[in-house]
Amino acid sequence: MDIPRIFNITESAHRIHNPFTPEKLATLGAVLRLETGTRVLDLGSGSGEMLCTWARDHGVIGTGIDMSQLFTEQAKRRAEELGVADQVKFIHGDATGYVSDDKVDVAACLGATWIAGGVIGTIELLARSLRTGGIILIGEPYWRQLPPTEDVAKGCLANSISDFLMLPELLASFDELGYDVVEMVLADQEGWDRYEAAKWLTMRRWLEANPEDDFAKEVRAQLTTAPKRHAAYTREYLGWGVFALMAR
Repeated sequence: MDIPRIFNITESAHRIHNPFTPEKLATLGAVLRLETGTRVLDLGSGSGEMLCTWARDHGVIGTGIDMSQLFTEQAKRRAEELGVADQVKFIHGDATGYVSDDKVDVAACLGATWIAGGVIGTIELLARSLRTGGIILIGEPYWRQLPPTEDVAKGCLANSISDFLMLPELLASFDELGYDVVEMVLADQEGWDRYEAAKWLTMRRWLEANPEDDFAKEVRAQLTTAPKRHAAYTREYLGWGVFALMAR
């Protein structure tokens, strides 16, 4: 079980696998008013930076599940590095359908809502692990400005304009599901630059180290096109944020 190889290559040097900077991740932990002993479940936990830093800074305890064997091992090493391995655990597995045995205070899925077929299904899945009065965290893209054409949407790696909503519409959709939006922290263009541009040096270094690899052609093609695509499309049109929800 693993994610597609291209992600294990391009994001192998990432600690955060979304457009959040460490500062944004710290802001999210602060605005949630996390307390020592807060139980957190993170589906699609990547390299574990959220759980590990929140365990260090706020004393949370938690579990992360991710399909990438590489990222899961990185998460375990990060927990050891920060001295929080007794507070957090990371499981290499499929987060699809995962429900915690014990109810948690915060149930999160940041940037991996495909695990339950989209935002609605992921909220429903997270709610099954959540205690009454707990908080759901959803990390999701939205349009900063509506793409003028479907080709522009595809340049943002969406299938179509209809894949994402404008921010007011996204917030309204949570309301329609019966949730109060109680906090939000939004990525910015600097965050997008750090997430996307960090891949470029990783790809270049990988190509230098693996010139004869059968996958080199695909990595080379992505490195050649990614900077231009990011500058023209993702950076201008696509937003991303984490939204804190509480059921009414």
